Amino acid sequence: MVLDGDMFLFEHNFEAQSSELCKIREMVRHTAEESGCSVDCAELIVIAVSEACMNIIQHGYHSKPGGSIIVEIRKRGNSLIIRLRDFADSVDPSQVRSRDLGDIRPGGLGTHFIKEVMDEIEFLVPPNGIGNLLQMVKIIA
Repeated sequence: MVLDGDMFLFEHNFEAQSSELCKIREMVRHTAEESGCSVDCAELIVIAVSEACMNIIQHGYHSKPGGSIIVEIRKRGNSLIIRLRDFADSVDPSQVRSRDLGDIRPGGLGTHFIKEVMDEIEFLVPPNGIGNLLQMVKIIA
């Protein structure tokens, strides 16, 4: 199906739980490869999506049950567009940043990985102004 010039590839509502990350990674990997991504490119996209979902689970929903993440993937020309929508409290995009790379310790680098891997990252206004909508774009050709 084509929407606004985008080819709709996938959409699914996942529980915002770390136990769902394996399913999300498998779905993203499969969809990326089926869309023409190399194995290496697909793995980079998987890393970015997994990190973003983990941030939603930990920081948006504070690891509490009951939340959800809608994962949507579209293709536009030679780019994959991945949108992650949650229904947690809205975040201020200017406050979303990784810690200093010189601060060696576990965790806190997900945002850095996402920015390194993806070609574009943008917080969009979510429908009805509820939650957050992160759009990540990866050029695949």
